[in-house]
Amino acid sequence: MKAVILAGGSGTRLWPLSRQEYPKQFLKINNSASFLQQTVKRILPLVSEKDLVIVTNEKYKFHVISDLNEVGHGLAENLILEPVGRNTAPAIGLAAIYCKEKLGCSEDEVILVLPSDHMIKPEDKFRNYINSAVEIAKNGYLVTFGIKPTRPETGYGYIKTSKEYAVNSKQSTSAKDGKDYEAGAGQHKTRGHGPEATSYLVEQFTEKPGIETAQEYIKEGDYYWNAGIFAFTIGSILGELGRQKPGISALLQNGFDSALSSFSEMPDISIDYAVMEPAEKVAVIPMDIYWNDIGSFDSMYEIFESDNEGNVHTGDVISIEGRNSFVIGNKRLIATIGLDGMVIVETDDAVLISKKDQTQKVKEIVNKLKAKQRQEAIEHTTIYRPWGSYTVLEEGHRYKIKRIVVNPTARLSLQKHYHRSEHWVVVKGTAKVMIGDKEIFIHENESAYVPKSTLHRLENPGKVPLEIIEVQNGEYVGEDDIERVDDVYGREKK
Repeated sequence: MKAVILAGGSGTRLWPLSRQEYPKQFLKINNSASFLQQTVKRILPLVSEKDLVIVTNEKYKFHVISDLNEVGHGLAENLILEPVGRNTAPAIGLAAIYCKEKLGCSEDEVILVLPSDHMIKPEDKFRNYINSAVEIAKNGYLVTFGIKPTRPETGYGYIKTSKEYAVNSKQSTSAKDGKDYEAGAGQHKTRGHGPEATSYLVEQFTEKPGIETAQEYIKEGDYYWNAGIFAFTIGSILGELGRQKPGISALLQNGFDSALSSFSEMPDISIDYAVMEPAEKVAVIPMDIYWNDIGSFDSMYEIFESDNEGNVHTGDVISIEGRNSFVIGNKRLIATIGLDGMVIVETDDAVLISKKDQTQKVKEIVNKLKAKQRQEAIEHTTIYRPWGSYTVLEEGHRYKIKRIVVNPTARLSLQKHYHRSEHWVVVKGTAKVMIGDKEIFIHENESAYVPKSTLHRLENPGKVPLEIIEVQNGEYVGEDDIERVDDVYGREKK
């Protein structure tokens, strides 16, 4: 089995925590690990490092590499970088071709497709369902996973099961292969891999119904939330793409490199619409686990432990007579009085205030920000780079002040600026600095000055993060005033 993790989200539903340049999968909410890191750790017991494939947008390359390196070495070996976002159908097709061509997989190889930003518990039980899904997929099924609804949620897609089981005595794998399946009842058992998993044929997919329709689904009982997780063989998914979406399939026919170069020509369409809904041989495995796609602040609220009044507070928060509210603080003190069913999220440059049951509309705020070309929709005041990060502390006419953090042994590019000079003061660690033809070390409470148009490089030779305060001064202090002469990360010169 190959595990394909999709990590190309756009960062609109959890604004202002997530941004276009730093979407949800990289957030660390109530865990020391990001959602992407949690996903990788969740699946690694079932696959080796070389069997893990990550699909992401090329602009997230260094975020992904940084996250993976924190989990373990070698995890970034199979990294597919999309030049543009084209939704899950093209991404999965590209991953299937990659596995077949670059990893030497046969068309009988099963690939498991996982979003990078879900929370799932207990993880060992989830892996048992995966084991069953792999065996069902070997019988030619496209397998998806369902979650029993706990409320009439309008932000999820739904799957309606038929009364027919997907696995029966004629389709089950023989016990001589090391597996044992119970025939007749339609229940698919894998001995030694935990509890049995029942799989049903899918009758219908429904995308994000209205509240009244969702309430009816709950009453009927044959509907499950679509978890967005899939298992199928390479041959099955490529065959269905050929039948249902020949335009995508045609671009995949000439191999991975060709498909990647023409990726922007592919339609923007999900795997649900493109393949799963029209396909005939589709099975769903209902999972009796906790699942949350953290698709809104309302759903994020669920993953925290609330107080006796139903409040969840993170950060420096003082509340009087509050009920069922979610307050996420950052640097400021947040004081509330009489809140009921509200969400407040504070970041360095933005504050969101919403009714808790209206947070699905956050993406409308993001759309308005983008229409106004507001930077708050794109990135945080803290910007992540392959060498570390920088935070804009203050900016005005002819000046900008930053806090720069350089990771151990990392170095910035050899560069120069035509419109600004820079002053560096080391706050923590030791900096190795090249300015013109001189190379010096500067320590805590020491400084260096970089004149305009002078080649320079900042490096952290130590074993702890280097932190400096940078003061820029000049007629133009935009980030695009840079000429890179040498860069170990392969970035463009400008």
